Amino acid sequence: MAGPVHRVVWFRRDLRTRDHPALAAAVAGAGGDPVLPLFVLVPEPWQRLGGPARAYVAASLRALRDDLGGLHVRTGDAAAALVGLAAAVGPLEVHVTEAHTPRGRARDARVAEALAASGSRLVVSGANYAVPPGEVRKPDGTPYRVFTPFHRAWLDHGWERPVPRPAAIPVWAPEGDPLPPVERLPGTTVPEAGEAAALERWAAFAAGPLADYGELRDRPDLAATSRLSIPLRWGELHPRTLLAALDPQRDRRFVAELGWREFYADVLFHEPHSLECNLDPAFDRMVHDEGPAADALLAAWAEGRTGYPFVDAGMRQLRAEGWMHNRVRMVVASFLVKDLHLPWWRGEREFMRWLIDGDPASNAHGWQWVAGSGTDAAPYFRVFNPVLQGLKFDPDGAYVRRYVPELNHLAGAAAHEPWKVLDGYAHGYPEPVVDHAEERAEALRRYAAIKEG
Repeated sequence: MAGPVHRVVWFRRDLRTRDHPALAAAVAGAGGDPVLPLFVLVPEPWQRLGGPARAYVAASLRALRDDLGGLHVRTGDAAAALVGLAAAVGPLEVHVTEAHTPRGRARDARVAEALAASGSRLVVSGANYAVPPGEVRKPDGTPYRVFTPFHRAWLDHGWERPVPRPAAIPVWAPEGDPLPPVERLPGTTVPEAGEAAALERWAAFAAGPLADYGELRDRPDLAATSRLSIPLRWGELHPRTLLAALDPQRDRRFVAELGWREFYADVLFHEPHSLECNLDPAFDRMVHDEGPAADALLAAWAEGRTGYPFVDAGMRQLRAEGWMHNRVRMVVASFLVKDLHLPWWRGEREFMRWLIDGDPASNAHGWQWVAGSGTDAAPYFRVFNPVLQGLKFDPDGAYVRRYVPELNHLAGAAAHEPWKVLDGYAHGYPEPVVDHAEERAEALRRYAAIKEG
């Protein structure tokens, strides 16, 4: 490349400065000259994000800008934006964290080609995973499709130590487009965004709830989980930062949760169609309910009006916080697929509309795990009873009362079964939209039909 080369750090799902190999490589290559931190706002995928995620990322970008001392923003197609930047300032060496989703990989291929044609280049360093998707394989070289053997191999593979933040990050950020606005979302509270807030959240979890995580992680009524899925989704934390401080034996349950995230990314890497299609093609024959009645049930589920308190509390938490406890995610997903007989992708889309941590791989494959069409060996027989799940994991009803105020007058576990209390429906809570026992039997009947071929 002729002439001076400008080092650019193109931030995407890596809104941090610690353990950021692409940033470290750009700073080292610049040799003391400033680097240009860049965010490209591509309208279509930005609008595809749900409102809570857009609000969170907009706030995180402001935190990153303030930390670095500047952030250049360009709006439009990524390849066109980078070629336009090169035309304005000269040849570029654009440093990025490797993308692993189907859309991200296709985008980066287009960008690399466009940059090369304009006398610039794309430089890929690091990944947003402890082990990049595609690296952990069976001895015969094929990918894993079941979590437990993958997890063992992932642990045996190991990962590199975190990359330190550069001692100094000289920044050049010419004026560009404005940052996307932080949207105001009535009824939804978005948590504090940014790398500093994520590190504080991790420190608080490590100092307290981590010790009891294995025992209490399924209790949505308690503050027993890390809620780090959000900063991990947007790369405000690298998983190696967490793994470097964890003991694989003492903290094995939390390490396993990080392993699930890496497993689903690996599955999507090898099976890109599974983002929208059944991983197990036998489930293409599953009969789903359709029409106005099915749509009405979907709306009742999405709005937390099913008449099953544990399910409704979860769906209302989703809208109130842009997040839902993982145990409750499994229960509400099972209810949609196996009690309402709706396809998993309708629920997956509703989750992506509201979840701030809506990771494409984890969300799609989590739904497929529940639906039975994904990576679990014998999953369809698992039909969560929404009442028993609530009684077991929210034994005093505190979680339900937190999100379903119509049941605040019911003490203790009675909040899970308002139909057993004389005044259970006194404040407008709806009666169940379906009978769980009947729909469970119907779900198993439909499963048997596809297995018979």
